[in-house]
Amino acid sequence: MSIPPVEDAAPAVLVPHWLSAADRTEVERAVRAALAGAPVHPVAAIHLGEVLTELHVAAAREAVWPAPVARVRRATGWGEDVIPVRLSAVELASVLTLPGLAPVARDALTGGRSR
Repeated sequence: MSIPPVEDAAPAVLVPHWLSAADRTEVERAVRAALAGAPVHPVAAIHLGEVLTELHVAAAREAVWPAPVARVRRATGWGEDVIPVRLSAVELASVLTLPGLAPVARDALTGGRSR
């Protein structure tokens, strides 16, 4: 199995990670590749599935309620394609353990636009 389970320290806390469209595409690609590739621990697979769900929920949230995110983008100067993707600590850890995740997406998840 390629990804061990990650301990879930705070499952109810979702932290927004402000990701561009390119970042979201890369995260989705890496997660899908991991799930389609070598066997993944069942618990890790659940967390990765939740990440895929949140990527789609984030896009839907932006379509339904664009004003709050637009205010943040105006205040920060971030691009029009940047939206918050809310991940728990265990979901984030599951994504960050993916060996195929591009460094640019890894930086976006851990860098300046996170939190």
